[in-house]
Amino acid sequence: MIKIFRYGEVPNEELFFRQDLKSGVEDVVAGIIDNVRKNGDAALLEYSLKFDKAALTSLEVSEAEIDEAFAVVGDFRRVLERAAANIVKFHEKQKRTSFLINDEDGIVMGQKVIPVDRAGLYVPGGTAAYPSTVLMDAIPAKIAGVKELVITTPPGPDGKVNPYVLAAARVAGVDRIFKVGGAQAIAALAYGTETVPKVDKIVGPGNAFVAEAKKQVFGVVSIDMIAGPSEVLCVADGKSDPRHVAADMLAQAEHDRMATAVLVTDSMELAENVAEELERQLKTLPREDIARPSIENNGKIIVTEDIRTAIDIANEIAPEHLELCMDNPFDYLDAVRHAGSIFMGRNCPEPLGDYFAGPNHTLPTLGTAKFSSPLSVDDFVKKSQYTYYTREALSRVYEDIADFADHEGLHGHARSIRSRFEEDPE
Repeated sequence: MIKIFRYGEVPNEELFFRQDLKSGVEDVVAGIIDNVRKNGDAALLEYSLKFDKAALTSLEVSEAEIDEAFAVVGDFRRVLERAAANIVKFHEKQKRTSFLINDEDGIVMGQKVIPVDRAGLYVPGGTAAYPSTVLMDAIPAKIAGVKELVITTPPGPDGKVNPYVLAAARVAGVDRIFKVGGAQAIAALAYGTETVPKVDKIVGPGNAFVAEAKKQVFGVVSIDMIAGPSEVLCVADGKSDPRHVAADMLAQAEHDRMATAVLVTDSMELAENVAEELERQLKTLPREDIARPSIENNGKIIVTEDIRTAIDIANEIAPEHLELCMDNPFDYLDAVRHAGSIFMGRNCPEPLGDYFAGPNHTLPTLGTAKFSSPLSVDDFVKKSQYTYYTREALSRVYEDIADFADHEGLHGHARSIRSRFEEDPE
């Protein structure tokens, strides 16, 4: 049964989602990365047999396999295409433009926005397939202008990749797909092998091994974030339907036994009804074996005096997903300061964002929404700045620059400036 607290009585360790990110797999992952660096494709084939039970002869998915997958998914293609169109519409608004400043004679400054050359997207396998992750991670990269976009994803024992993942990859415009999962996939993307190309940026969720591998290769490549287990915090008033709130909480709980679902409400009646509803719905949920330990070990209901206090709690927790289950959610939007993605009103459950609405579903977890943001087009671009001065423009300021350098004790810097305006002493 889920725990119910009155605000002020919640133990501090119960309030926050933050967990120890140490996974206990550091040494194992370091060994996998080292093996892939030294042995390339041979190591990847070895790990596919060991971990995925797949005896592969080729690591790359062929066009014929993608054609076959497209046929298998049938009418679901239309759902993928509609979702993709929504994701495109939202992320197109995130595109940045270069700028130039030329408001003083002889001085030009500017910034170029440049996409990374190659990005790698990790798509998990395991207990579920994630074509939604393909769309959410690939489309911003394509909008950014990434030249080559590759996916790594684990194969099944038959050596094939989930057809819905392959269909989504084609819809999103992915260039190449490789049958590689786990920490070995991250190592391959970071360092390259005979078959898998080295990338500049790695994005996408994964298990503890994948997360640890991303941590260990950061600096060799860029990464999006270290994602923890999924989270939802529902702020719901007393008029909310307990069936809907319970269903929204279970939508996150079924992801992972470590996932966290929290309700904060101003109604004890709603709290008790949601607790009962969670028990009722769990009994018929196909993934009860995953969702129940999530709810019982990590879930909680907090009862506050008013909704404003509930928003304050949400800001302290900084959840990955925040639902505002009320008739007037826009009255509280400005008060929300820390959340990955905000779902407004009674008819906007979090799965709408997982699949279809358009905003990205790759989000900061474990309280990191206090200082980080959802995956976006910005994650796939970098910026270079440039400066141009004529001799006359530099002459107006060179003494100030040299003085600045002298005060920092960097006299070579000062000499670099002064040498353009002083005769060679020799």
